[in-house]
Amino acid sequence: MGIIRQGILGGFRKKTGSVVGAYWRKLDVIRGLPRKSSKPPTIAQLNQQIKFALVTGFLSWISNLVDKGFKGKASSSASAMNLAVAYNLKNAITGTAPNFTIDYPELMFNRGRLELPEDPDVTSAIGAELVFNWPVGGPDERFLDATDQISILVYDPTIDKFAKVVNAAPRSAGTYTLSVPPTFVGHGVHCYISFSSVKTKGLVSDSHYIGLITVIA
Repeated sequence: MGIIRQGILGGFRKKTGSVVGAYWRKLDVIRGLPRKSSKPPTIAQLNQQIKFALVTGFLSWISNLVDKGFKGKASSSASAMNLAVAYNLKNAITGTAPNFTIDYPELMFNRGRLELPEDPDVTSAIGAELVFNWPVGGPDERFLDATDQISILVYDPTIDKFAKVVNAAPRSAGTYTLSVPPTFVGHGVHCYISFSSVKTKGLVSDSHYIGLITVIA
């Protein structure tokens, strides 16, 4: 039974007959009940399901980065996560069906206009540490400022685990050392950085893939 909470002209919740009422992204919406299909999925549909599972499975673990990185492009009809999934489905899948994989260098969790530093790098240090270095850059301007904060993402595909830190250091620091879990030792890990503005809300850079590096003990 549906419940009308704001009078006859208000939205309603729950199921009523063949429709369902809900409150979604600040809107009262009504949708029909899904119909079960007797047709088996096509090869194209199965392939899309595999790709979708890959992308959503990866991004769901870094939703805080995605929400921040795609927030500026979100709208009432598409959340930051929706947009990130759509982008990476199109650009960050490689392989031949059904053996699809994430194309890690092409994966993006941030999309924005803030400037990235030229030629950032990462080195592996004793004690399961990764040292990230980047040029500080030129004078402050609209899309580059010394106070911009770096966020770092490290992914270990061997054990399917992440290490991440949001707002780790200001751009002016030029370096940041991240201690990763001991379980990462001996594994090749994928490393990413991104920047966000302190002065302008919602202003972020693209995320940037630095490379694959082996963690040492």
